[in-house]
Amino acid sequence: MTRIKCCGMTRVEDALLAARLGADAIGLVFTARSARRVTIEQAVQIRRALPPFVSAVALFMDDAEVLVREVIDAVQPDLLQFHGQESDAWCAQFGQRYLKAIAMGEGAAALSRLHDYPGAAGLLLDGHGLGEVGGSGRTFDWSQMPRDLTQPLILAGGLTADNVARAIRIARPWAVDVASGIEISPGIKDAAKMTALIDAVRSVAMPA
Repeated sequence: MTRIKCCGMTRVEDALLAARLGADAIGLVFTARSARRVTIEQAVQIRRALPPFVSAVALFMDDAEVLVREVIDAVQPDLLQFHGQESDAWCAQFGQRYLKAIAMGEGAAALSRLHDYPGAAGLLLDGHGLGEVGGSGRTFDWSQMPRDLTQPLILAGGLTADNVARAIRIARPWAVDVASGIEISPGIKDAAKMTALIDAVRSVAMPA
């Protein structure tokens, strides 16, 4: 079964809806470069409201070490996620499990970077370009999703209720990560879009 992360949460009610609909994780964005940025206070409220077995993921992009540590202490996320030029050693210094996003906007040339993060719990392949913020709503060639890596792969970028089932059948990811495809505006989620997307993901029977 393909796991689901609903990213860019800024409101408690949206996070709770995602959980009720069956999302496995929600994403909280802390980098100042993102329109979906939350304050630590907002994040703490959302984190505390989550029911059991729904993970909270804290997202950063070339942010200061002090911010990452402050978020870890206050929010206590289940996972960290890094979207910038951070090295494997830099990501690992916090002693937390982490995901590393790989910008697939430049196509096959990005695939070499998949081997640069052996310490990552998983790799997130997103459609944005190198150095750009995630959540852009841009897809990439899903057939480029590799099949020979031991780390779980998360598919992101431009996923909607209309294309996510096809994307899963082609890429066969461990999980999908969606932000813009379930929104009214950045950080504000749409209940109908979220419901439709999660239903579409759950409708796909993955081959063994």
